[in-house]
Amino acid sequence: MSERRITVAAIQMSSTPYKPQNFEKAERLIREASSAGAELIALPELWSCLGLQDVYRKNAEPIPGPTTEFLGGLANELGVWVLGGSILERDQGNSELPYNTSTLFEPSGTMVASYRKIHLFDVKAPDREYAESSIIAAGCEPVVARTNVTTLGLSVCYDLRFPELYRLLASRGAELLTVPSSFTLQTGKDHWELLLRARAVENQAYVVAPAQWGQKADGHWTYGRTMIVDPWGTILSTCPDRDGYALATLDLDYLDCLRAEFPALANRRPEAYERL
Repeated sequence: MSERRITVAAIQMSSTPYKPQNFEKAERLIREASSAGAELIALPELWSCLGLQDVYRKNAEPIPGPTTEFLGGLANELGVWVLGGSILERDQGNSELPYNTSTLFEPSGTMVASYRKIHLFDVKAPDREYAESSIIAAGCEPVVARTNVTTLGLSVCYDLRFPELYRLLASRGAELLTVPSSFTLQTGKDHWELLLRARAVENQAYVVAPAQWGQKADGHWTYGRTMIVDPWGTILSTCPDRDGYALATLDLDYLDCLRAEFPALANRRPEAYERL
């Protein structure tokens, strides 16, 4: 029986509001990760434009569009899967506000999935008040996507606090949960690792979480600590406070054995949860 393994890189960046600068950095890191053996490379949330909300609409673009063409071209040239973190998607047919959209490209360069962030960050955090819904439109459709080795469940940042989404993704076959993020420093230092490991354990899935780090143009700080977690909750790789990537080889045969020997997902009692 052939082994099911895939080497994954989760990229960490400190993006600015200026696209050319971010494109140059993303391309460099994608190429470095590919050279290191990564077969699936994931970018963080809003990697192409982050930090000044008043330029978001100007930088939003349709999907497909120039940024997805750029990502698809790299996927094709390098022969790798690319998770395009998330970008600002303009869709005037449905919303005046852009969506926060994650995309997935196969090694041919073809886009095979897109996911619009469902949960928007409208909170009073310890450092400041955030109202993401004033600048971003909410998506409404969970998305899973099949690669040649495994099935991905797509999500973005604040989604991480809503376990019901990940349980739905797992029930639809997801073995690898992607969480491109821009967690704030104040929430990240207490909750980032805790939530990533919890989502991995409760869904018996790998979690790949590329993240933004450092201070942004509007003054707020992002936490970073990009992370790859296995289904037992063990951290396989993480990033220090700088641009770079976390790299790990995911053993999907191990995941199959874990789910068979410790069948928490199979032991669920959905009939008892109907009132939810």
